[in-house]
Amino acid sequence: MLGTGITEMAPGAQKGVQIVVADVAAAREQMIARGVQASDIDIQPWGSFVFFSDPDGNTWSLQQVPAWQ
Repeated sequence: MLGTGITEMAPGAQKGVQIVVADVAAAREQMIARGVQASDIDIQPWGSFVFFSDPDGNTWSLQQVPAWQ
């Protein structure tokens, strides 16, 4: 959990927060449109990922889970 007064972690101490999204390409485009410096899409067998940092230096990843057949 992130927020003022919730934890004693210093800004930028949280690394690798992961959020699962339905469409990683659309989420990346929305972030870029708002000025976020997001990585290219990293496609792996276990999902597609986009990585970015927030202004405090925390690192995040978006994951789109593959459709299993």
